[in-house]
Amino acid sequence: MSLDSNRPDLILGLIGTGTMGRGIAQIAAASGCSVILVDARPGAAAEARDHVALMLNRLAEKGKLAPDSAKAAIGRLSVAAAMADLAPAHVVVEAIVEDIAVKQALMRELEAIVSDTCLIASNTSSLSVTSIAAACRLPGRVGGFHFFNPVPLMKVVEVIDGVMTEAWVVEALTALARRMGHTPVKAKDTPGFIVNHAGRGYGTEALKLVGEGVSDFADVDRVLRDAAGFRMGPFELLDLTALDVSHPVMESIYDQFYQEPRFRPSPITRQRLTAGLLGRKTKRGFYAYDGDKAVVPPPAPVPAAPAVAVWIAPDAARDDLVSLVDGLGGTVETAQRPSAEALCLVAPLGEDCTSAALRHGLDPRRTVAVDTVFGLDSHRTVMTNPVTEARWRDAAHALLASDGKPVTVIHDSPGFLVQRVVAAIVNIGCDIAQQRIATPDDIDRAVTLGLGYPFGPLAWGDKIGAARVLDVLEAMLEMTGDPRYRPSLWLKRRARLGVSLLTAEG
Repeated sequence: MSLDSNRPDLILGLIGTGTMGRGIAQIAAASGCSVILVDARPGAAAEARDHVALMLNRLAEKGKLAPDSAKAAIGRLSVAAAMADLAPAHVVVEAIVEDIAVKQALMRELEAIVSDTCLIASNTSSLSVTSIAAACRLPGRVGGFHFFNPVPLMKVVEVIDGVMTEAWVVEALTALARRMGHTPVKAKDTPGFIVNHAGRGYGTEALKLVGEGVSDFADVDRVLRDAAGFRMGPFELLDLTALDVSHPVMESIYDQFYQEPRFRPSPITRQRLTAGLLGRKTKRGFYAYDGDKAVVPPPAPVPAAPAVAVWIAPDAARDDLVSLVDGLGGTVETAQRPSAEALCLVAPLGEDCTSAALRHGLDPRRTVAVDTVFGLDSHRTVMTNPVTEARWRDAAHALLASDGKPVTVIHDSPGFLVQRVVAAIVNIGCDIAQQRIATPDDIDRAVTLGLGYPFGPLAWGDKIGAARVLDVLEAMLEMTGDPRYRPSLWLKRRARLGVSLLTAEG
């Protein structure tokens, strides 16, 4: 079979007219498709039509859509009196509740109505497309078509190939996505597909950092925004999506991968979910809210501390720290060993401050670590060890903040904050590529468009250096013994070969 997704008379049935359904209806009607709206709740489809009409008219008022085009798109929206009205549809997209039994029942009902040539697509974000299709008489015509909220603004859609999905379905959905003005990315039917799968590293590793007592929520957000360039910190993002949505997804993906350690959830989110601290919508989450504005605890003040001489360990980033301290007017000792009254700075990769101090044979009481991997121009992270004395910690903080740049002080951790989180993201992205769930280019495209990260995981690994990411993960694995940090084979091989993580195999 086949379907011409660009035919001018294409009829698209849309079942489920909540937020996602309305967004899909809007872009489908705007692309020239006739859209039939169906919802189990009486009156919901009519409300959705009116809402979509309002959105299209607003676009016309803002000059983003020609008035005649908006009027024509609204005219292509219709409300079904019953499911039977979907009989002429060429494509039907379901965007109903995320419940496998409900979706399977819908498929059985739908197949009794539409023609055998009708393509059926699911907008599921977390359920197996293969399982949904298994309820069908013709499972080969069922594929995944996963949009992101808000649909008109999030210009990416995952086209999911179930085990029984026929090739023409993937081709037709890919073409339909482009017709609607979206970027299609193809994925195999695996838990989380691409975007929700790749996104596991950000929130779960941030929660692990807080769970280990390395830092607090606000400082983790602050550092990941300022130093790494994320648009939102992980705890800001969890508050936005709400824990009653995000925590079940964490548990679902973890369980669907048979307790894969890389995706292990945190008891922190389970406890806060139980307490009803869901985020913005309850006005209390990781932050309290005044209206829609988070009440963010201020960063720790810069301490008043006397100037001290600084000895910098011969790590790979020594020159960067020497240049910074010189530029701040500090005194850098040049002897092979520090004097008895020098602040000792180390710049470990994947190590904690304790390990770096011992490796260099330094007095840990006056040793402080500085993260240099993501540069020192926008934000500086200082890490102490369990016996670092307050006067040396404060001296390092005061010196590194003396030009007005923000400094965050954290407790001992292999990989600081940003090294750990970004290494986790890169590693999971590499494993998605290793499993051939999607092409390297589609992985990065999906993550940048769907999650808004500064870079896709594979391009980010290339930017940092695959060998350095591997060093971080191997150091963390050795220090913690936790298999969540075991490096992907995709990363290991390309780091050792010295080639790009975006290099696909022939």
